[in-house]
Amino acid sequence: MMAATEVHPDDAAVAERAARAARLRREVRQHLAVLGLSLGPTENRPGSEALSKDRVRQLHSVQRASVLDEEYRSLARKASALIDRFATGHEIDPESISPRLVEVHADTPESDLFRLATTLWSVPVSRGYGRRIRYLVTDDQNGKLIGLFALGDPVFNLRVRDEWIGWTTDQRRRRLVSVMDAFVAGSVPPYNQLLGGKLVVSLMGSREIVRSFTRKYGRSVGGISGESKSARLALITVTSALGRSSLYNRVRLPNMLTLYRIGETNGWGHFHIPENLFSQMRELLALDGHRYANGHQYGDGPNWRIRVIREALDQVGLKGDLLRHGVCREVYALPMASNWREYLRGDATRLNGMPPKAADIADAALRRWVLPRAERMPGYRSWQSGDTRALFRTLLAD
Repeated sequence: MMAATEVHPDDAAVAERAARAARLRREVRQHLAVLGLSLGPTENRPGSEALSKDRVRQLHSVQRASVLDEEYRSLARKASALIDRFATGHEIDPESISPRLVEVHADTPESDLFRLATTLWSVPVSRGYGRRIRYLVTDDQNGKLIGLFALGDPVFNLRVRDEWIGWTTDQRRRRLVSVMDAFVAGSVPPYNQLLGGKLVVSLMGSREIVRSFTRKYGRSVGGISGESKSARLALITVTSALGRSSLYNRVRLPNMLTLYRIGETNGWGHFHIPENLFSQMRELLALDGHRYANGHQYGDGPNWRIRVIREALDQVGLKGDLLRHGVCREVYALPMASNWREYLRGDATRLNGMPPKAADIADAALRRWVLPRAERMPGYRSWQSGDTRALFRTLLAD
């Protein structure tokens, strides 16, 4: 009688890991093929000049579908009441628009409205990393939603930003805490037909936002350096979603604020790696006890996801340059004080003055963009509640 072949536990673990690696490799290749991204050398992949906005939307389609599914399941029972917060055309008198900043706190009706509104974005909206400040912009004339924006931790490495500031590595390490990144900004229908997005973006540069930042994060510990810091908001960056941006272009209110175009990203990132593949990558690294598998520390932000993906791709025999998706996005920056650059370089110990009040910015933005657009293009008046409900028809059907 022959003895049963003994399988050593270590052999079983090795086999399990090999099977997981092979499956991950196969699914990554299949997913990128569906998106139409080349697995060959990076020079064979398109740059931003070859990507239409529809193509960029298509590259985000899998990620967006996943986000919509999650948000819709959470918001389904509240949908009708939330949709009533969107205006119709006849509810808007351009001369009477009165923007109000409403800070968003977790687990509130404002938070639900914020999340619902972001499902309208063509590119899925991140929840943000680490520090986070979210605002709705509502219209006091009717109580309806104009738009929204949210600020979160910036990425540690952003070449065009760092070169524009003129940072050394040490200066960036010490002062990055005084920079925030707008990970979503814009208006919703029908205010978007009145260039409401430029109004919303302008309000990010208001005194109220500086005070909110100081109240929440003025005394903090740097997530990267571990040092105790007295942070002051000196600069806000924002990146376009679909290549060239009509929203951020020419946002300037004389003697109040200027949003500067400082360059563009180089087409690398992780949005095209969906959550299910990312989870498999973490599980693979966990089998080896890799430190990236168990989450990220405050301050790591999206760089952690990139490190996880790069390491996992390497371990399954795929090149890390698959992170090059080719979508080059415009980067803009909004200074919050006259001596912002000196402060960020460490040449000044405090920021000079305060930005304008939100009410003053809103008044200037309405005169600069909204009122002229309402006169030239009155089509917003025909927007009806049925048009809004059509935007959420899948959610309402559920």
